[in-house]
Amino acid sequence: MRIIAGTYRSQRLAAPPGLSTRPTSDRLRETLFNVLAPRINQGAGAAFLDLYAGSGAVGLEALSRGAAHVTFVERAPAALKVLRRNLQQLGIESGFELRAESVAAFLRSATKPSPKPERYEVVFRKHYEIVFLDPPYEAEHEYAATLGLLGGAEHAILAPGALVVAEHRRKLPLQERYGRLRRTRLLEQGDAALSFYEAASTMSDQASAGLL
Repeated sequence: MRIIAGTYRSQRLAAPPGLSTRPTSDRLRETLFNVLAPRINQGAGAAFLDLYAGSGAVGLEALSRGAAHVTFVERAPAALKVLRRNLQQLGIESGFELRAESVAAFLRSATKPSPKPERYEVVFRKHYEIVFLDPPYEAEHEYAATLGLLGGAEHAILAPGALVVAEHRRKLPLQERYGRLRRTRLLEQGDAALSFYEAASTMSDQASAGLL
């Protein structure tokens, strides 16, 4: 794997061993960021949340392309080791936070600072313009759980009009709605697919989603 564009363009990345994680391919990452580029570079740059971060390839690509801040959430020791190595090899020492915990635990406490923050970054972001998630092969049930939490009316982690992107198997159907999240785009590439969800940000949007 490599960084495709931006500050760290062409820098190679390590990947966790085994099949418990599936790094997003260079080709699919390029497709993803062709869509995300306008949002990442809007204003002072977007806050990006990389759930089930694995090697950190997606979040690192976001940093390379101008994201203001990236939060990586990953709990697997092997993946965390590789993610830290990739950050070190790229010389990234700020602009991110690394949360070594499960996605469910992170989302439950997302408005609180980590009790054991990584040494790299002390700034904690409470709202995100872009969220990316790609659960492991054996954890397909986590799509509904995570998208359900993100789409919950009471969950304030998403900035107004935030975009949530789920990478999944093309043959794995995801719902059109998860609470206030509504799917607006589906891109398929080989055996993989990207589902793009937008968060309702206005009273009328939330009413149409059945939240009011």
